[in-house]
Amino acid sequence: MALGEFTKQIAQQALLSATAAPKETPSLPADPTAAAMLAQMTAMQKQLKEDEELLVLFQQGQERIRVMEIYVPSPHLVVLIGFDANRALTRVVTAPAALQLICKTAKVAPGAKPVRVGLVNQRPKDSNA
Repeated sequence: MALGEFTKQIAQQALLSATAAPKETPSLPADPTAAAMLAQMTAMQKQLKEDEELLVLFQQGQERIRVMEIYVPSPHLVVLIGFDANRALTRVVTAPAALQLICKTAKVAPGAKPVRVGLVNQRPKDSNA
């Protein structure tokens, strides 16, 4: 094989490998924990009376927050959004399997509007759009 043909063949292989579709990296199996948690909290909120609210608390060491929203951007990640004891906006980013929440029903003060916890589950994107 002549040197020119050899160089041509190497260049052609390099071009083909550069333009080929990238190999898919194996994804982690979906963790159903976050979906199950959201389903449980949705069911708890549906059963509340007009003068009740669902109090969701997260505690880690001395830090304790009242959770106002739970956002699940992926099956492997949960973001808790709420307020700490000093009313500072706080976020907790964690894996669903490591998450422990305290959920209880609380009566609201007369005349006050009950607070509902926002439960946001990221929907899979439609590949046809």
